[in-house]
Amino acid sequence: MFNLVLFGPPGSGKGTQSMHIANTYHLQHVSTGDLLRSEVEGQTPLGVEAKKYMDQGLLVPDEVVIGMISSKIDESPEARGFIFDGFPRTKAQAEALDKLLEFKNTKIDLVLALDVPEAELITRLIGRGVNSGRSDDNQEVIVKRIKEYHSKTEPVANHYDAQDKLERVKGDHTIDETFKLLARHIDRYLLPV
Repeated sequence: MFNLVLFGPPGSGKGTQSMHIANTYHLQHVSTGDLLRSEVEGQTPLGVEAKKYMDQGLLVPDEVVIGMISSKIDESPEARGFIFDGFPRTKAQAEALDKLLEFKNTKIDLVLALDVPEAELITRLIGRGVNSGRSDDNQEVIVKRIKEYHSKTEPVANHYDAQDKLERVKGDHTIDETFKLLARHIDRYLLPV
C-alpha cells in the first residue's frame, strides 16, 4: 500500500492535483472536509460527534478526524493506497496519523509540498473568489490564511523531512506541468495504472 500526503498553502492547487494523482495512480482520495461532510450526512457516531463541534463553530478534535480516517481506510481494504489532502495540518495530527497507519501495518511513504510564491497565491485566490463567489477573495484574509498555513504546517514539513519523506515541488507552473513534477516523485514508488 502506498500512502501520500500532498500539502501546500491555500491556492497552491492541491485539490486539483490530488484529484489528478488519485485518478492516475488509482489511490483513494482522503479529504478531511469531504469525510466530515459524509459522516455528518450519514449520521454515523463520528459524524454526530463532529456535528456537535461544527454547530458551535469549533474545530473538530483530532481524535474524531483520525477516527474518520481510520474508518475510511477500513472501508477500502483492497485500495492501492491513499492520498491525504489537507491532512495532517499540524505536527500533532502528523504524529497521530503515523500511529494510526503503523497500527494498520502501513505508513506514509511520500510527502509532497507544493511551493508557490505568495504573490501568485494571492492572485489565484482573488481570481477564485471572483469566479466562485467564495469568501476568501479579500487580500487581507488571504494573507492571514497563508501566514496561518506557514506557521502551523511548517512543523509538519519538518516532521516528515526528519523521516526523509518530504519533497518540495514548485507549484507555480501550469496544472499539467506541476502534475509532471509531482509524478516524477510518485513514479519512484508507484507507476500509473
